[in-house]
Amino acid sequence: MPISDLNSIIKQFEYYKSLGEKTFSQIKDETLFFQYNEESNSIAVIVNHISGNMRSRWTDFLTADGEKEWRNRDQEFESLINSREELIQKWNEGWTCLFTALNSVTEENFDTIVYIRNQAHSIMDASLRQLAHYAYHIGQIVYVGRMQSENWSSLSIPKGDSANFNKDKFAKGKHGGHFTDDIK
Repeated sequence: MPISDLNSIIKQFEYYKSLGEKTFSQIKDETLFFQYNEESNSIAVIVNHISGNMRSRWTDFLTADGEKEWRNRDQEFESLINSREELIQKWNEGWTCLFTALNSVTEENFDTIVYIRNQAHSIMDASLRQLAHYAYHIGQIVYVGRMQSENWSSLSIPKGDSANFNKDKFAKGKHGGHFTDDIK
């Protein structure tokens, strides 16, 4: 795979980041801490986990194992975030770490083997592994947000509007935009 394929993965990360942020903007503060039951995770706990995972995986990712000795994964699933501001700060810390790491990849270091829990990965494989992990958790965030919102504005095609959406897309003809521009 050429390094240009990494740009597509970066676009996907940006898309999923935006889904989380669009969810945060539509929900009340108390929804960030809602737990369906004792075994479920609140949005705040999920953000704490994603942020901890991102900081571990992407800090010095070309030279150090993605499972850092300083990471306390079990603590990521505790209710440690206490406010929207703290949640947004944790969220942004994780994403900044991820984008800084991916933007440091060049033609010269693209073939570097990186490790996650002592398992070798190409940069592409490690990136795809993390993309799937974050999409899974961001889907949980969106689901909880949607369940708890009184005035939800769809992040995709609203129910019953598929025909209109497709009519609009096909009326524009084929175009070369990135496919995440049209995900609904």
